[in-house]
Amino acid sequence: MNLINGETSTASGQSRNGASSSWEEKRLVKPSTPTRKPQPPKPENAITIAVSSRVLFNMEREQQIYERQGMEEYLKYQLEHESEPFSPGPAFSFVKALEAVNSRLRELYPESEELFDVVLVTNNHAYVGLRLINTINHHHLLIERFCMTGGNSPIGYLKAYHTNLYLSADSAKVREALEEGIAAATMFTPDKMKEVSESQLRVAFDGDAVLFSDESERIFKAHGLDKFFEHEKAHENKPLDHGPLKGFLEVLGKLQRKFFGKGLRMDCPIRTYLVTARSAASSGTRALKTLRSWGLEIDEALFLAGAPKGPMLEKIRPHIFFDDQMFHVEGAAELGTVACHVPYGIAQRLAKK
Repeated sequence: MNLINGETSTASGQSRNGASSSWEEKRLVKPSTPTRKPQPPKPENAITIAVSSRVLFNMEREQQIYERQGMEEYLKYQLEHESEPFSPGPAFSFVKALEAVNSRLRELYPESEELFDVVLVTNNHAYVGLRLINTINHHHLLIERFCMTGGNSPIGYLKAYHTNLYLSADSAKVREALEEGIAAATMFTPDKMKEVSESQLRVAFDGDAVLFSDESERIFKAHGLDKFFEHEKAHENKPLDHGPLKGFLEVLGKLQRKFFGKGLRMDCPIRTYLVTARSAASSGTRALKTLRSWGLEIDEALFLAGAPKGPMLEKIRPHIFFDDQMFHVEGAAELGTVACHVPYGIAQRLAKK
């Protein structure tokens, strides 16, 4: 799995447009516009998830045409294949799970606009917009807001959409979003994605440099494991500063409490996980106390003491997993988890060196 010049590959480097895919049959569909869809919430009330077209759908073939043959051939190909839907990409199941949560929320709170709102954000030319619309309708996705920037970076529009999370295949755009204070991650495509729940949204987070700042990570990188343990013990009653994904966990918790308020704690369609390389006895106290000080709950906490995360994630089967270190992202993807890299903190500077 790699990401070179913004192009997404599978964990083995092979294209996901292989001959084995049933989508190679390219079933033609007639453009359609469903007449009955729930109205999207107002942006200021919604939890806005911005996804790029290349993570929502599999656009590897189109990306290759653009990179090898240029923009004009790319636009020509898109127009010629306008009635052919794209197959699902790595973010597809995540988006469907968001819609399942919205359905439950609308049943319990018919007048509330505290809902997920998915915005398709792409630097594609508006010329290819019809194929994207046809694909969304073909898959019965409830996406009404588009942002097609015609080759320009879409990052400037994210704040206008009140974006709570931005997912892209382009690591440069993700870094740009993080620099603007927007929670963002680079999404990768496993060779073979595991089946995930259709009724419960499962989100797994790493701790340091994802939910928390990289303060403790800096100690570990500079002085080693023993000093890290000493530092965490000495500061266990001092909350860690927030990391780039803290805000997303906050909005998930806010929606969870709406279900808890209806007596549905054990039947909540949102479940969150902390999957960290920290040891429980040696450094777990500070992590849990930090979450408590923020008023945040996490449903399950897994302290792995340096063990690989992939096997545990394979059991959890989250729709999405966030980590700041690529070897954890790669290990998760190799076992079928849709993993996202958060390029934040000291680990990124060391990786560049």
